Amino acid sequence: MLWINFLHLYQPANASAHTIKEATKLSYWRLVRALEENPKIKFTLNITGCLLLRWDELGFSDLIKRINNLIKKGQIELTGSAAYHPILPLIPSEEIKRQIEENEFILKRYLSKEIKLRGFFLPEMAYSKQAAKIIKKMGYEWLILDEMAYSGKLNQADLNKVYLDYASGLKIIFRCRALSKNYVPDKLSRIIKDGGDNGKIFITATDGELYGLRHKDPTGEFEELLKYKNLTTATISEFISKSKKLEKIKLLASNWETTADDLNKKLPYALWFDKRNYLQLKLWELANLAYKTVVKNKKDKNYYWACWHLVRGLSSCTFWWASGKDLGPFSPISWGPDEVIRGADDLIRSIRTLANIKTLKNKIKGEKIYLRIYQMIWQKHWIYYWKK
Repeated sequence: MLWINFLHLYQPANASAHTIKEATKLSYWRLVRALEENPKIKFTLNITGCLLLRWDELGFSDLIKRINNLIKKGQIELTGSAAYHPILPLIPSEEIKRQIEENEFILKRYLSKEIKLRGFFLPEMAYSKQAAKIIKKMGYEWLILDEMAYSGKLNQADLNKVYLDYASGLKIIFRCRALSKNYVPDKLSRIIKDGGDNGKIFITATDGELYGLRHKDPTGEFEELLKYKNLTTATISEFISKSKKLEKIKLLASNWETTADDLNKKLPYALWFDKRNYLQLKLWELANLAYKTVVKNKKDKNYYWACWHLVRGLSSCTFWWASGKDLGPFSPISWGPDEVIRGADDLIRSIRTLANIKTLKNKIKGEKIYLRIYQMIWQKHWIYYWKK
């Protein structure tokens, strides 16, 4: 039985210290300890740059050191990503490049300057041809995507094969959504007990928070699975390197929560940009205004701090928490007024921070949009609350 396990470790840069400490205590430490106790186990991880910054700020230097040791031992393969977790198909190309470069800088600063990042994790697995071409040009070799990107339907792609993206030239593997949308150790343990593991390959990709924060696992199924004598693991790069013949395919714009209904309605990133969701449209109006205002004022004395707020506001969470969807048992309902406001606050502050008098018109425009967003959030929230 070969298990290719990809784990995404991320918390928003503007998340509370309590939120980050809780996820770290319940999930991230658990993953590190499990690898240390099982030296033959290998996983591929994406650790988003903004999480490393917060770990440093909150005193998790020992955790960083132990992750680095696991990288040196070959038990952890790291991927590249965007430093502050925006949805790449929804932001300008220059910002895509800038965030990828900053993410690389942060990883090499806190882990090792010698790290070779061969693979890339698109935040939320949100694929577009434009983003993929940029990633390829920046030296990356492969992506892991959800199987919906193959044809818009589940159970169509051969999950044991390595493909080649026709648009970008990146190598592609697909995660099994059915496994990944559950508690993976539980599902794999059941497969083992039923005798269906012999010679099988299982590719899963989940948030790292699944292992403790979102699922308690009181019986330690995860740790027990890692001790299974017939279990073999490999990094994604190791798995890809063994495939010589690659089938070229044209991928669909999609993400790891995409449904067939989303694609039929031409909403490949519906959780972050839904043209029927007026709150999200207002958020993007503010985000686009903030971005254009900040990039036009690179000589402003407060430009650094304007960017500091901007990247936090562009995080996927700003828009995800405004979608109001029920995504299943291992995810909260994606409606959180305080989370949306936190992102909107950073977007408006990126404009407020600029000192140039020429930004006055955009400041006033931004404040009007911000006030409308604030009103829409609480109107929607209390109507939703009372309907329940």
